[in-house]
Amino acid sequence: MKAGDENKRIIYTTSDGDVVVVHPANKSPTRTIEQVQAKAVPSGVTSYIVDKSVIPTDRSFRDAWTYTP
Repeated sequence: MKAGDENKRIIYTTSDGDVVVVHPANKSPTRTIEQVQAKAVPSGVTSYIVDKSVIPTDRSFRDAWTYTP
């Protein structure tokens, strides 16, 4: 991951209404967060790159998570 991208996450909602959080691996130092987004998110699905601080840390009600930009 490029410098500064390690604190970023990609989120999107599935057709079932589930929120997916993508935690990019640091395996490729030349890959940008946008490149990971293009590969990880299904075609035609709206996704967002957010700071990891936006993601709730309490997983108790994970199935109730939503995201509004």
